[in-house]
Amino acid sequence: MCKKLLFILPVYFLLCNSDIVKAQNLSANVLDSITKAPIPYVTVLLNNKGVITNEDGNFNFMLDETVQETDSLFISCIGYKSVAKPLSHFTTNTILLSPKAIELREVIVSNKNYTADEIMELVNDNLNSNYNFDYTKKRLFYRNSSYNRMVKTDFKVKESTIKALNQNFIDSIIYTVPKSNSYYTEILGDLYGSLKEDEQKLELIKASELYDKSKEMDMEKLEEKFNDIIKKNVRTDSYFKIKSGLFGTKLDADELFEADIDSTDIAAVNQEIERKQENSKKRKINFANYRKGILGKLLQNLPIHEDTELNFIIKPRKYTYTLKEFTYLGNDAVYVLEFQPDGSADYRGTLYINADDFALLRADFENIKPVHSFKLLGVSTNTYLTKGKAIFHKQTLGRYALQYFETETGTRIGVKRPLKIIEKNKVVKGRNKQNELSGKMDLVFTDIEKNELVVFDTKQINETQFNAFEENHNVLPTYMPKYDPNFWKGHTIMEPNMAIKEFTSSELE
Repeated sequence: MCKKLLFILPVYFLLCNSDIVKAQNLSANVLDSITKAPIPYVTVLLNNKGVITNEDGNFNFMLDETVQETDSLFISCIGYKSVAKPLSHFTTNTILLSPKAIELREVIVSNKNYTADEIMELVNDNLNSNYNFDYTKKRLFYRNSSYNRMVKTDFKVKESTIKALNQNFIDSIIYTVPKSNSYYTEILGDLYGSLKEDEQKLELIKASELYDKSKEMDMEKLEEKFNDIIKKNVRTDSYFKIKSGLFGTKLDADELFEADIDSTDIAAVNQEIERKQENSKKRKINFANYRKGILGKLLQNLPIHEDTELNFIIKPRKYTYTLKEFTYLGNDAVYVLEFQPDGSADYRGTLYINADDFALLRADFENIKPVHSFKLLGVSTNTYLTKGKAIFHKQTLGRYALQYFETETGTRIGVKRPLKIIEKNKVVKGRNKQNELSGKMDLVFTDIEKNELVVFDTKQINETQFNAFEENHNVLPTYMPKYDPNFWKGHTIMEPNMAIKEFTSSELE
């Protein structure tokens, strides 16, 4: 702690007139020097560790005890002049980048006039040598943003032998269900493994969840109301058959009710405590494993893989490429290629290729038609939106590693089917059917999900080190009814956008 203070105090006094450094964090907004518009996805490096500006051009960098005021901050973005100067030279929380003049001279880029197809061929020839597919330890920040909206919620009751389960009750259920909802989760951790989906181990450092818990409370009240009706009208030894067209499932009535615990029964209380502790342990494991699975799928779907859905690199015959211009990333000349589907392919976008080693530096992509669609027996899904970007940076050993990956997916789901809930009882003599609710449902909802993955630091490890590492799942996400900027104080993250900053749960209103 004393060592940190010895560093922080001189920096603080050195930059006493500056807003850019506050305590141990470096924060700033990167703007175009001419238009003053924010520049998103700018690479900011300090001592070989990097962050990316968000869509509003903001970044936040944690300073540790190893950082000196003479250390240089490197800021670069394709099409702009790079900035490289010591921390002490930054005296404002606004950083301006100047557009870099483009000289369309072949000698700057190459001693050969390559066509777009020849460039793509060289990109594929150099994939294995350019990218790090080996085992690494990656310090990363991952944010998932989910937006749900109910478009249509109809359920018509045809028959019900339980009077309380009538059309009015069903309508009250539909009225109670939130028509829209937002959910955000953020994690900071170390991911061990390769770029393969099934070769990942995750050590969480911190995690958060941001959503409206009051909407969840509404659903709990509705469940209580439904259970009260069920308890008054069904036998405890009954079971339910839930049928929808050709499909059905079975649910025991006992599963609908939880036994009351006598507070005077010490053994029962202790069992309940152990159960909650075990549930907490399972939640930690499930939370970590679920996020690890998502991260593995994201890495597996990078456009540099052979079996990726983003096949505009590895299957060039499916696309038409056009060389649009030359530009710069720092002092490196870059080819800018646009691609369009040639036939049945799904994507279009822009590729930025290093003119020296033909490495893919950045890919911006979006679908031009639904990527996935399914319709069978009244159930339909349509993935109408798939877009994003991938950014890579060169490591000290010369190979490239992932720095940022963003995907945004929009899905429309429809369910238009008959539905029956039948109560049956095995101990009742004769006809064992007791009660029935039948009707027809017509539901449509949309979901937009955005994933943002930032890799701050990549360190090489070998297979032995990977196998020896043991996961220790001891982190659960902290619930926040509104965004708290102090939650991540002391950690480097990707700055949130305005939607996250302004989110407030209705329970606080």
